[in-house]
Amino acid sequence: MRPFKYTTASTPTTAVGLAQSNPNARFLAGGTNLIDLMKEDVARPDELIDINSLKLNSISAITGGGISLGALGKNTEAANHPLVRKNYPLLTKAILAGASAQIRNMATNGGNLLQRTRCTYFYDTAMPCNKREPGSGCAALQGINRMHAIFGWSENCVAVYPSDMAIALTALKARVKVLQPGGTTRSIPIEDFHRLPGEQPQHDNTLRTGELITAIELPPNDFAAHSAYLKVRDRNSYAFALVSVAAGLVLKGNTILSSQLVMGGVAHKPWALKAAEQFLKNKAATVDNFSKAAEITMQEARPLNHNKFKIELGKRTLISALQTALKG
Repeated sequence: MRPFKYTTASTPTTAVGLAQSNPNARFLAGGTNLIDLMKEDVARPDELIDINSLKLNSISAITGGGISLGALGKNTEAANHPLVRKNYPLLTKAILAGASAQIRNMATNGGNLLQRTRCTYFYDTAMPCNKREPGSGCAALQGINRMHAIFGWSENCVAVYPSDMAIALTALKARVKVLQPGGTTRSIPIEDFHRLPGEQPQHDNTLRTGELITAIELPPNDFAAHSAYLKVRDRNSYAFALVSVAAGLVLKGNTILSSQLVMGGVAHKPWALKAAEQFLKNKAATVDNFSKAAEITMQEARPLNHNKFKIELGKRTLISALQTALKG
């Protein structure tokens, strides 16, 4: 690990000011990903700004319905909060599918969104990686890419985004509240928060220099009774998704009025299944229609040398998640 300056921020405004003045600084909250990256010499900040004393950890109802998750609230607290369990069980299921209890007790809600890829070439500093060193190449493109993307990748990067929580938050139409330098704020729809790699895979999200996540807001929804999060992985614990699906259904009898479907483990960001949602609208909730939606989803897939299995796995995972959501 390289030497770095350690600074403690007493207010959100102070934290943002410090980060704006040093583009190579990083905010330190739970540190469950950042510290690992620093140990591996992948992340090389010259300053850590400790934000753990900021009052950004509350979970509360908001005016007009919905809830606000403080950015510094722990993942465990979010998963087990009564408001979340009652109104957003999809989020609870997704959080509990991720990491270990020990990590969930440390990891923060805002930090969860900022996780970096677990691509082995990204972590191996002896290998070329455009995400780690722009312009060096993508070793995974022609390497062992079993865990990598089948949607939205570019010649510059085929890595996938690792968070389970963000897959559910995308299905829940969350918004990310951000404090900007100068004290102004903005609210980013989560579907616009994470980026596809394009020509700049080093940028995982749309945050600007100095910006600080302060909260994640979830609007009301109508599918708490019919939602599911299904994660398929190589082992049943402490593993990242090969494919995951967050599914929510709004039903009238056996008719699907609307759905929210998002897939993880397949792209550089949570992958919303818009075509499948459109197909299922006003259709009967049957296995046949679920299967057709799965076929539609995979029409745009571009598998790599070692991950063609994700096409069939993705279909089966989506069908199974929809069946589970239907049962409630």
